[in-house]
Amino acid sequence: MSDQPNGPITSSGTASLPSRATIDGHYTSRMPLEPSHAGSSWKHLGEDLSKTNDPFCYTVLSGPRDDPKSEPVGQMSYLNIVPSHRRIEIGSIIFGEQLKQTRAATEAFYLIIKHAFEDLGYLRVEWKANHLNKSSLAAAERLGFVFEGIFRKHMIFKGRRRDTAWLSITDDDWPLVKKAFELWLSEDNFDKDGKQIKSLKDIRQVFAKEQN
Repeated sequence: MSDQPNGPITSSGTASLPSRATIDGHYTSRMPLEPSHAGSSWKHLGEDLSKTNDPFCYTVLSGPRDDPKSEPVGQMSYLNIVPSHRRIEIGSIIFGEQLKQTRAATEAFYLIIKHAFEDLGYLRVEWKANHLNKSSLAAAERLGFVFEGIFRKHMIFKGRRRDTAWLSITDDDWPLVKKAFELWLSEDNFDKDGKQIKSLKDIRQVFAKEQN
């Protein structure tokens, strides 16, 4: 058995379980879910999910926490949390209409991914979706997740087969993905009407070419 090949030694460090800390951004804040935060589209979930540790659920606000007009407009979670192997998944994404296709929505993803890598110590952040869910897969690709493959016949849901697509961002990917997020989110990337000048994917591709 000693002749079996082994992978490279992993970087030192440990991963922590998510905490109940609030993470503030420029356009939004992300705070631990409380039953009172649950909006009409996910109200039936608020009471149960506010008490779980896996998934560990957060509320997404419509603006910074110190803005008196900010209100709960979405939910996102860490799940399948495995600190011993330093991997974690993000999912259970529910965004209200006020949040969809906004800078705040993109920043919410940036904050939850950044927190996993830089504060909690994970080496891998996962995204999983039904392989037929094209909108979810497109969203993951836009954010910088790398498609890894499909688990065939992964689940049975309501009597139907589900093949699951797996995607990830690793700590090796994160510096480039982070740089692209931050440039996309900057005020310089939006015109006077609030329209993006460069897409997140295009920015990331430029950075990738510069590295090669």
